[in-house]
Amino acid sequence: MSQVASDAKRDLKLTALHKEYPNGFVAVKSLDLVIPAGSFFALLGPSGCGKTTTLRMVAGLEEVTGGTITIGNQDITLDKPYRRPVNTVFQNYALFPHLTIAQNVEFGLKRQGKKNTDQQVKDMLELTELTVQANKRPQQLSGGQQQRVALARALINRPEVLLLDEPLGALDLKLRRAMQLELKQIQSEVGITFVHVTHDQEEAMTMADTVAVMNNGVIEQLGAPTELYENPATTFVANFLGQSNLIAGTIIGKDGEFVKVDMHGTIVSIVRDRAHAESGKGWVGIRPEKVLIAPEGEPIDAPGNHMNGVVVDSSFMGVSTQYLIKMAWGQEILCHEQNTGRRGVLPPGTTVDVSWRPEFAFLLDAAQDVDAGREED
Repeated sequence: MSQVASDAKRDLKLTALHKEYPNGFVAVKSLDLVIPAGSFFALLGPSGCGKTTTLRMVAGLEEVTGGTITIGNQDITLDKPYRRPVNTVFQNYALFPHLTIAQNVEFGLKRQGKKNTDQQVKDMLELTELTVQANKRPQQLSGGQQQRVALARALINRPEVLLLDEPLGALDLKLRRAMQLELKQIQSEVGITFVHVTHDQEEAMTMADTVAVMNNGVIEQLGAPTELYENPATTFVANFLGQSNLIAGTIIGKDGEFVKVDMHGTIVSIVRDRAHAESGKGWVGIRPEKVLIAPEGEPIDAPGNHMNGVVVDSSFMGVSTQYLIKMAWGQEILCHEQNTGRRGVLPPGTTVDVSWRPEFAFLLDAAQDVDAGREED
């Protein structure tokens, strides 16, 4: 049997997974999800969306109300946590302060009664770049180093699935970004399925092969990070995963490869596979960095769809400038323009032409709340 076929049989599968508490609150609603063996998977969403509850059910730390959890053909739904081929890394690390780093990493093997573990510990310390810290205590290490100890302690048990519950939440921004790259590299080296729970969109998009955006106990959309960002299927995903300008329009109908929309008197085109509504009212979506602006009358690198607006506010952000532009119909939209040096920052009051390339726009159903996801952003 090939390795690929073997791996496919060890996918983590959640079937109609449900969690309801005695007070009637439903945290997870009949969730169906397949996480391929060997992948880096992220559950992304705001606090209270059900992502951590889902993780805890997989770990065996939360009782399942309904549905099943399987790894390959092995049903682990009712198994005790220690009997599951699963380990968890928590945000607070939970290291033993009286043990050295090497002893912390070795702990799981010793508990299983395994002997001659020195080489395994050495290899794991090397993998997580902790070799020179082996004889120190946890309190002598930085937050990032402690996080690596917790990771090494979990990985040395060779679980089939490693669950990461907001593991970088206690780190500062610079260290968190460095650890994102380290985690991705370690996952690639060990080939173990990583399931990472986070509310941080950047974390999810930087590390994961696949992201599932959760909201109110259900998955709103699942796919590769680029797919979710470029082609969100709901207003919640559009607003929670980055920023979006959502502009009201009336759908005219299909025209070849496009769907035409009347947007406040301007006819805009949406590529059909980015159109998630076919008739009636809709929200035309465009990411701020895809919005192109130029002082009125100057050339703009986008065909058609030209509209006028006035710069209300401009904020220099280093690599880019953020503009707030008031459109003719009264709505203010965001534009992020790279600071290439081609021109200076446009001051408030500047009249600008506004456009975007049709392949970057998307169309959502107007029945969805235009502000969904924004309050958690």
